[in-house]
Amino acid sequence: MLKGIDQGLSAEIVQGLKLMGHGDDLVICDVNRPAATIATDTTYGRLIDMAGCDIPTSARAILTLMSLDSFVPAPISRMQVVGEPTAERPNFARMQAVADSAEGRAVTMQSLERFACYDAAKRAFTVFRTADSGPYGCFILKKGVMDLAELSGPDRGLGANPPPFQSLSTPRRCRSAIATPRSPSSAVA
Repeated sequence: MLKGIDQGLSAEIVQGLKLMGHGDDLVICDVNRPAATIATDTTYGRLIDMAGCDIPTSARAILTLMSLDSFVPAPISRMQVVGEPTAERPNFARMQAVADSAEGRAVTMQSLERFACYDAAKRAFTVFRTADSGPYGCFILKKGVMDLAELSGPDRGLGANPPPFQSLSTPRRCRSAIATPRSPSSAVA
């Protein structure tokens, strides 16, 4: 566990959110959604499970780490009820309440016809499948700009000898050597 990060957010969820940029979409859906199939078409390319969480709990946790896009009229999309485009479902109001609370403002949510919603979900960055039983639990959230504090000074607060950059693509043995600097006498050849 980490301080300040909701316990419903796994390392993969945080990684998925971290990789997203402003304007990228993420899908939060219920167990009825063909989530694994849709996820293969997304930028991330695979499904991320939020087992044990319903949609409002998942959205609340996600929105502690990301803001919604304030530059678009409707930063959340949801699927329309088939045959009843103006009908409401309990999940709609719950998501609305979570979004409004997280953003501190009224957030506009638009509805999409079933197949338009499937197509929009395939264009998303990633898909988070919850344990929510739905139905009509499919929401597409557009990530907003994060207004973060400016990094300070040339060493960015890391002191005179900041550690070298470490990439996830760096081989594991190199990452551990980078993460734990050794003295020349203890270095392994």
